Amino acid sequence: MNAAGSRGHSPAFLQPQNGNSHRSPGYVPGKVVPLRPPPPPKSQASAKFTSVRQEAQATFAFSPEEQQNQRESRKHKRHKNTFICFAVTSFSFFVALAVILGISSRYAPDENCPDQNPRLRNWDPGQDSTKHIVVKEGDMFRLISDVTVNSIVIQDGGLLVFGDDKDGSRNITLRTRYILIQDGGALHIGAEKCRYKSKATIALYGKSDEGENLPTFGKKFIGVEAGGTLELHGAQKTTWTLLARTLHSSGLPFGSYTFEKDFSRGLNVRVIDQDTAKILDNVKFDTHEYHNESRRLQEFLRLQDPGRIVAIAVGDSAAKSLLPGTIQVIQDRLGSKLIQGLGYRQAWALVGVIDGGSTSCNESVRNYENHSSGGKALAQREFYTVDGQKFSVMAYSEWIEGVSLSGFRVEVVDGVKLHLLDDVSSWKPGDQIVVASTDYSMYQAEEFTLLPCPECSRFQVKVKEIPQFLHMGEIIDGVDMRAEVGILTRNIVIQGEMEDSCYAENQCQFFDYDTFGGHVMIRKNFTSVHLSYVELKHMGQQQLGRYPLHFHLCGDVDYKGGYRPVTFVDGLSIHHSFSRCITVHGTNGLLIKDTIGFDTLGHCFFLEDGVEQRNTLFHNLGLLTKPGTLLPTDRNNSMCTSMRDKVFGNYVPVPATDCMAVSTFWIAHPNNNLINNAAAGSQDAGIWYLFHKEPTGESSGLQLFAKPELTPLGIFYNNRVHSSFKAGLFIDKGVKTTNSSAADPREYLCLDNSARFRPHQDADPEKPRVAAVIDRLIAFKNNDNGAWVRGGDIVVQNSAFADNGIGLTFASDGSFPSDEGSSQEVSESLFVGESRNYGFQGGQNKYMGIGGIDQKPRTLPRNRTFPIRGFQIYDGPIHLTRSTFKKYMPTLDRYSSAIGFLMKNSWQITPRNNISLVKFGPHVSLNVFFGKPGPWFEDCELDGDKNSIFHDIDGSVTGYKDVYVGRMDNYLIRHPNCVNVTRWNAVVCSGTYAQVYVQTWSTQNLTMTIARDEYPSHPMVLRGINQKAAFQQYQPVIMLDKGYTIHWNGPAPRTTFLYLINFNKNDWIRVGLCYPSNTSFQVSFGFLQRQNGSLSKMEEYEAVHSLEELQRKQSERKFYFDSSVGLLFLYLKAKSHRDGHSYCSSQGCERVKIQAATDSKDISTCMARAYPKYYRKPSAAKRMPAVLPGLCQGCGTRQVVFTSDPHKTYLPVQFQSPGKAETQRGDPSVISVNGTDFPFRSAGVFLLVVDACSVPFRLMEKKLFLLAEISRVEEYLKTGIPPRSIVLLSTRGEIKQLNISDLLVPLGLAKPAHLYNKGSTIFLGFSGNFKPSWTKLFTSPAGQGLGVLEQFVPLQLSDYGCSRTGPVRRKDLELLKQASKAH
Repeated sequence: MNAAGSRGHSPAFLQPQNGNSHRSPGYVPGKVVPLRPPPPPKSQASAKFTSVRQEAQATFAFSPEEQQNQRESRKHKRHKNTFICFAVTSFSFFVALAVILGISSRYAPDENCPDQNPRLRNWDPGQDSTKHIVVKEGDMFRLISDVTVNSIVIQDGGLLVFGDDKDGSRNITLRTRYILIQDGGALHIGAEKCRYKSKATIALYGKSDEGENLPTFGKKFIGVEAGGTLELHGAQKTTWTLLARTLHSSGLPFGSYTFEKDFSRGLNVRVIDQDTAKILDNVKFDTHEYHNESRRLQEFLRLQDPGRIVAIAVGDSAAKSLLPGTIQVIQDRLGSKLIQGLGYRQAWALVGVIDGGSTSCNESVRNYENHSSGGKALAQREFYTVDGQKFSVMAYSEWIEGVSLSGFRVEVVDGVKLHLLDDVSSWKPGDQIVVASTDYSMYQAEEFTLLPCPECSRFQVKVKEIPQFLHMGEIIDGVDMRAEVGILTRNIVIQGEMEDSCYAENQCQFFDYDTFGGHVMIRKNFTSVHLSYVELKHMGQQQLGRYPLHFHLCGDVDYKGGYRPVTFVDGLSIHHSFSRCITVHGTNGLLIKDTIGFDTLGHCFFLEDGVEQRNTLFHNLGLLTKPGTLLPTDRNNSMCTSMRDKVFGNYVPVPATDCMAVSTFWIAHPNNNLINNAAAGSQDAGIWYLFHKEPTGESSGLQLFAKPELTPLGIFYNNRVHSSFKAGLFIDKGVKTTNSSAADPREYLCLDNSARFRPHQDADPEKPRVAAVIDRLIAFKNNDNGAWVRGGDIVVQNSAFADNGIGLTFASDGSFPSDEGSSQEVSESLFVGESRNYGFQGGQNKYMGIGGIDQKPRTLPRNRTFPIRGFQIYDGPIHLTRSTFKKYMPTLDRYSSAIGFLMKNSWQITPRNNISLVKFGPHVSLNVFFGKPGPWFEDCELDGDKNSIFHDIDGSVTGYKDVYVGRMDNYLIRHPNCVNVTRWNAVVCSGTYAQVYVQTWSTQNLTMTIARDEYPSHPMVLRGINQKAAFQQYQPVIMLDKGYTIHWNGPAPRTTFLYLINFNKNDWIRVGLCYPSNTSFQVSFGFLQRQNGSLSKMEEYEAVHSLEELQRKQSERKFYFDSSVGLLFLYLKAKSHRDGHSYCSSQGCERVKIQAATDSKDISTCMARAYPKYYRKPSAAKRMPAVLPGLCQGCGTRQVVFTSDPHKTYLPVQFQSPGKAETQRGDPSVISVNGTDFPFRSAGVFLLVVDACSVPFRLMEKKLFLLAEISRVEEYLKTGIPPRSIVLLSTRGEIKQLNISDLLVPLGLAKPAHLYNKGSTIFLGFSGNFKPSWTKLFTSPAGQGLGVLEQFVPLQLSDYGCSRTGPVRRKDLELLKQASKAH
């Protein structure tokens, strides 16, 4: 059999690429192979035809008679042969037709299906773990049964295909130590256009300390080398979606209930809400001892509303004082037949429904004999909530060896129903799913098994296990906190076979389970690799290079590398793995799409060496990313300090700075694209962008055309990050790129603080900056930061932050002079301090406390004293604009502010921090907070703490336009008309401000004191940034056009540099520096060129004889030394313009150098001599503005809701439902739709009907039914609601009977609800042929309101029956297409 011909003309792959129909052996569409194989040899038919023709040309000549006879003979034979040929042809035709029809009736051949290639031979090598298989040229095998072998090598045109059936009935398991595909070999399971239908499993077996160890690949692997093809394509599924309704712990909205007690004498009674399974009453009546208890029970049951579920269980004994009237009530209202004859110590239990009759009653009785009842008297009935969840109520009573027990249980039965956002009809019973945490602990992620659910819609599934935690399924306070739900099961499985426990050298000191799984490695110059809808389970090893799926130094794998179609992985499920999820190593242009990475050790989606570019990660989900041991950045605290074999000497790693960076998405180069991804729980960070100073690992030595930290950011759009500890999104730092040494003993590739992201056009620092755009980030329930962003220019827009310790922190590119000045901006964003997502204790949530606007118990970040901040300023410059803050309410335990500053900050802060057009909701107590001494803030005495400042451009923070806000005790920025805001620890001042950068040499541990001439009794003491460095630096913020003096707590520095930072042209201050009276000076000026450190336009200062002369010549280079006081005076005045956010002028950084010569070693402080001599009366250089009238118009984000499906429109709906006291006070009831209020004050039922197909919204009808006309509500709901309508219903006042329960079922409820004696009723429903998940009913007890309820209702869904004029714009798909074209 000719391998080239058989592969080249396989009917599964007919179309030639680029006009070349000949491919290397084993070819499938993929990389264009650089060398053509020789043309195939001629067929036997062609050779025979040539031979006959040549033979005819060599025939001798015959006589005419002989020729005539031969012609007649040939004619006769032709007629005979014609008949024979006709008969044979006809017979062959019918036989072939019968064969084709027979095959088509079973499994019609499909040219797209690799297993239907007619050249394949069925193959069954059997069960032999010693057998080494080589599939080589001429071997084209179809695997049809289970196999166990030692190894399989597919090479030289060999082809192995898994057999399939039309009905998917095959179940093939291939067990092997490894599979190696190389040199034209190919392995196929399904194809992209003919997906595998059956179950295929490749089980990789073997222990780390046994078997062959192959070069490069090691053990227990599938490897693809140059020329190899790997095509695995399973059945398509919706890979992951979001919850569309909250999944409660236990499956019930108020939780399950379990109670058991011994000797609880009398009748123990529980009343359960039939709509929600909530326990309403928990009462015991001692009807054995007291008649009054029997009367109390009688009255208790008489008052119960019809329909209530009642469970009763006898404890000890209950019959002695049980009155006939009470017995009658139990019979009449609960339908009991056994209560009449209840005797001494009889065990009796009942579950019934008030006024439900005997058919609704289940009861059981057992006699008491010999201190035992011989088993439980057990009563049980099943019910449904209004949401359709089935639950059971059980009561039991029992005597066991003289001990009386009674108890109750309320719990779900027959599975818990999940409501999902997308169509999940591809999910099947028996499939495994995972539901992500929506709290601070990623360990609240839960796995479930799907059950059969014939009653489920295509948006619902039922799970077997009972949820242990709360998983949100709602948009809360405008932020999408719906839990991700991913399916782990695929019909193609690659899995490692595992031992029962850890063994050998597999880091067993950290893991008590086997971590030596399988792995898949793809190497450079493969022919074609595409994996879709494949499950990889128990894969990866705690060894470098052994990952579940590893693209190893593959180079360009897209069009740029000649791959058509481009290389991709799609729809993979990678779970319970032991080393990462997908590693992209020295590989560019890979598409990773719709893939789940769950429960892995170390970084999950991992870009390795800092050279990987143009890779696109689209709609992937990673969750439960745990620490591993491979790299320092994978390790947790204990791993970091224990693993010291690669550090130098006795160095002990510092976990916080060397390690502890494990991330779900580890992006080592900015030129990659992240679209629609979810990082739903990581030990440290969800998405981490880091910047390698140079290529690392096996890419070391490569010359990059551009530094990563200068390279513009790829696409970042619509990603969500939550349930991580350090940060949801982290943009900062790099890794150490040198080996450990005495100079730097830290381990290679540990975390390093040297890199700063500063993107420029073409990655050229001489060209303009290019802003990195973070568009549509949702970050919630991250313990520390929702996002930490360092660098510039960076723009965060259309983003939402909720329930994070700190919502968003901006940190600058660096400090002057290493940073030329950049900016960071956040706009059109929402910050929520403490939302209605109260969380649930468990997992690794350690902290609970009281919080939120309603002061309810909730889980907390860090601990209960941690100061919560929405937007945090580190240094700047930043611009916060068009953003909204909600729900920042301090408690007795902690501060909570919308805007805050980095605590314990020794760094500089710039006055160019600008805030404008911000909006603070009614529940924001602290717009800004500057900190106070105490927990977390400590003494607030570091340089950055003292100089905290920002510019309120339009007054939207303070109510004063064009003012600066600083710390209240900062007198460098004050004037007499400033306004103190004590609650904020802030002062609000008008003026113009800049910074002086003071650098002193050879002055370790020197403290600088700076005083303004107008406030000498309130100097600022600065410790400096690097107390033990060779040079010290101080950077106070100062008010311009003022005089200052500088003093030291030790000998005056001999060399001092003064830089003008953020000075505009002609801005000035006067400064006097303290020196001993015998000091001589050399003072010079120059422009420092930051890029190369050179000086230009240097000038020397000259001394003058008086301060008055200096004042007259302040624009000249002059200085004055008052030796009697010891102050060297000079003016710092900017000569050149400053552009944009640059710290320095366009000519360079204006610098003054003071070289002082003195033999004095005295402490150089001149405060006592300087003042009052140089005291000046305080004055305002700029007039303080008046308070702005009213609220800021047009402030805040224009977006009300931030979701992960931004192509959908959501309608905000809010209900205000006051209680009886508020109603009597005159507070209105309100339904608000998209910000439009519809209030009502009359008792009755208020209805709004909104068109579900109109955007932003169209009110179709508004109806108020007063108490006297309540009966009309029923008729209106029957006939007045048009199809495709959203129904919003709210009541006011006490309505004894609202007879609309049955009518709410067609509008969304699963069953008629109990609506008797309610304080308030709120209902959201839908009129149409579709039952959406957002329909809800809320009720409160008599006299109580429901407070404020907020819901977000999707509009224009096709399931509503809405017709659209055009296609929905999907920006995410447009960006995916853009990213593909960019390849």
